[in-house]
Amino acid sequence: MHVLVAISGRDCSKIIAALAAKLPDITISQWPDCENLTDVEFVIAWLAPAQMWPQLPNLKAVSSFGAGVDSIDMNLIPDSVAVTRIVDDNLAEDMAEYVLTHTLAHKLRLKEYFIKQQNQLWQPKRAFKHQHVAMLGFGELGQRCVQRLVANNFSVTAFSQSPKDIAGVNSIHQRSDLAKALPRADYLVCLLPLTAQTKGFINRDLLAQLPPHAVVINVARGQHVVEEDLLWALDNQVIRAATLDVFEDEPLAAEHPFWHHPAITITPHCAALSDVDSVTQQIAENVQRLQTGNKLINKVDRTKGY
Repeated sequence: MHVLVAISGRDCSKIIAALAAKLPDITISQWPDCENLTDVEFVIAWLAPAQMWPQLPNLKAVSSFGAGVDSIDMNLIPDSVAVTRIVDDNLAEDMAEYVLTHTLAHKLRLKEYFIKQQNQLWQPKRAFKHQHVAMLGFGELGQRCVQRLVANNFSVTAFSQSPKDIAGVNSIHQRSDLAKALPRADYLVCLLPLTAQTKGFINRDLLAQLPPHAVVINVARGQHVVEEDLLWALDNQVIRAATLDVFEDEPLAAEHPFWHHPAITITPHCAALSDVDSVTQQIAENVQRLQTGNKLINKVDRTKGY
C-alpha cells in the first residue's frame, strides 16, 4: 500500500517518521514529491491542493490531520472514498482545560487586572457572579468541556444539531430553543463543526441576543465568527469581551484590529494541539484496517460534514 502525506503549512518530517515507525512495510510519500500517484490508496490531508485529487485514480481513504474535515474539499473526492478524522482524547482534555481557564479568567476579571498592573492601579473588584455557559457544539470536544465546566459549578445549555441526553446539562437542538437560551448566556463558547450551515454563525443578529455582560469564546474555527460583527458588538457594548483562539486567516495579520482591542484576548490557535504520536497511531490503525478490509474508525458522515 502507498500512503501520501499532503499537509500544507508545516514541516511533515516528524509525522512521516512516526508513520514509518508504525507502518514499516508501507510506502510513504509526501506531496508533491511522489513519483507513483496511481499507486496511492490512502491520503493524509490538511489544506491539500485541489489539483492533487484528480491524479489519484486508486484512492480508497482520506484521513484529515485534525479533528475537523473543513480543510478537505469533499466535492473533489469521490463518494466511494472513505473520509476519516482524528479523535484525540488528549486533545479533548486540553480543550476542556482551555475553555474552563478562559471562562474563569473572564469571571475573575484577570485581563482587567493585567491592564491595571501596567498602569499601577490598585482597584480591587468582586468577581462576576455569572455562572451560565451556552455551548455551541456538543460533540466529543464540547462534551468534555461541559463536564469540566459542570464540575466547577457552572450551569450549561448545550446546542447541537441532533438531540443529546446527558445528565446535568440542558441540551437543545432547535434554533427556537437557542433563541431562548442566548439572553441568559453569561459565556458563549463555540465548538461547532465548520459546515456551510455554521459558517458565520456568530453574527450581529446572534450577538445582539446576548446580555451586555456576555463573553464570547471561540475555539472552533475563525469562519464561525463574522469579524466585523464581533467588533461592532464589542465597540457598542453589546457584549463585554471575547477570547479568540482561531481566526479566518491565520496567522493573524499584523494590522488586524483584534491585536490591540482592549476587550479581546488572543491566543495563537493553541487551545488543543494534536499530539503527533497519538494522531499517527490512529492513522496507522486505519491504514492497517484498509489493508485487511476492516471498517475504518472515526469515519465522517458526508451528509453532515463531520
